[in-house]
Amino acid sequence: MVPVIVAVALYVDETSGWHRQHDGRGTSQLATSGTGRVPDSASRIVSCRFDRPLDRPIELPTSKVCPCLNNIVLVVWTSFRSSRQIPRIVANPSQFQPLIPEEWVLGDLLDRASTLIADAHRLVGQASPAVRASLAAPLRAMNSYYTNKIEGQHTLPADIERAMRQEFDADRELQRKQRLAIAHMDAEHALEQGTSELEPRALFAADRVRTIHEALYSRLPEDDRITDEGEPIVPGAWRTRRVTAGRHLAPPAEEVPALMEAWASRYRALRGNDSLVVGIACAHHRLTWVHPFIDGNGRTARLHSHLLLFRMSLTGGLWSPMRGLARSHETYYARLNNADLPRRNDVDGRGPLSQEELVAFAGYFLDVCRDQVAFMGAMLALDRFRKRLADMLRHLETRPWQIGAEKSVIKPDVLPALHYVAITGPMDRTRFLATTGLPIRTARRVLASLLDYGLLRSDSRLGPVSFNVPLKSLRWLFPKLWPEADETLAD
Repeated sequence: MVPVIVAVALYVDETSGWHRQHDGRGTSQLATSGTGRVPDSASRIVSCRFDRPLDRPIELPTSKVCPCLNNIVLVVWTSFRSSRQIPRIVANPSQFQPLIPEEWVLGDLLDRASTLIADAHRLVGQASPAVRASLAAPLRAMNSYYTNKIEGQHTLPADIERAMRQEFDADRELQRKQRLAIAHMDAEHALEQGTSELEPRALFAADRVRTIHEALYSRLPEDDRITDEGEPIVPGAWRTRRVTAGRHLAPPAEEVPALMEAWASRYRALRGNDSLVVGIACAHHRLTWVHPFIDGNGRTARLHSHLLLFRMSLTGGLWSPMRGLARSHETYYARLNNADLPRRNDVDGRGPLSQEELVAFAGYFLDVCRDQVAFMGAMLALDRFRKRLADMLRHLETRPWQIGAEKSVIKPDVLPALHYVAITGPMDRTRFLATTGLPIRTARRVLASLLDYGLLRSDSRLGPVSFNVPLKSLRWLFPKLWPEADETLAD
């Protein structure tokens, strides 16, 4: 028989007893006792399904529908005219509540979010488009390194740099890590481009999360899409079995679609930028709690947070939470695990999970973001950047390298021209040569040396030159931004 489905909201509190009546003909009505008032405190949602033909009205006992008071219960009735079945419970969207802390504990988080937004806008305004463009590639490489490091699957920055030149190692395991690094870099870039027209809240959608997972794993060969247990990873596909993540037993696979819709609906409804930033932090944990994929949940969650901050125009491509989360990965894991804990007492929120620990995770996440913004702000201070650029030129002058049949030539006199290009953008070659103030032959050799080293780049042999930041220059231009690269990519 084809079922008839009716969905209603059922409210229960201490003073009003609401129950559901069904007449057995696919129609239904609400009955109430007590005050008949829908409680303002109702917050939790529980989904139930009753497969049972009814030939007379029945009352749903409160104790069987919801285990505690002050709940909103979503009841889905399925009426069959033949066969008799007992009630059974299906996806319970209340099980990862609260998705957002209650208003009375939100104040400090909203203050931190407001500070982050102000500082991030200041940073993005501080950096010229030329600087942001020159940092795009090395920062994507760094993000890839750090997000994979959190998962224990990173490789050395020098290996990533070789992979960027399509030079892969002979060792199969190292090759696999190199491919994973490149896949993450390409996926991050593609996702940033692909979401450029979206309003940030639109990223709170189950399909968008699946797209992020697919963007990463579809870039890997099939042999690389295998879990540690030997199971295939299908790009963008929800998992089909129950899994554990550390101490957390993730919800059953059949509940994932409903949970992801509840997740998306709650965060998409947030209003105001401060609230949205707090929502990004909270959604990060709740997404990992659902654990919707067989593998790649952490990487997907971090890319999702990265994209949201990017679409809010808070990063400008200059920073990402991935670096901060990786550099404090023990705290990151501890905060994630603690936010899985159940509610401790009556003042620890009203959902099954601990509100206090969700607040702690969100505070940690926002502090990580603020730290990254502050670090890059110091790095991009114009006077300090010019001094570091001058120090690097002096270093390269004393350590010439081979370029074909000749040695490189670097002169400190090129600093004004190079710094100008770094700040303002591409410059015609003839003008660049004249700006150096060097004899034309020397200026040409200096230009050729800067192009060979990678501090300048050009799309053609005679085209304009643009500033560039090769990975090996980070230790001079942005020291401690990527310490592992400083160590492995030294001249």
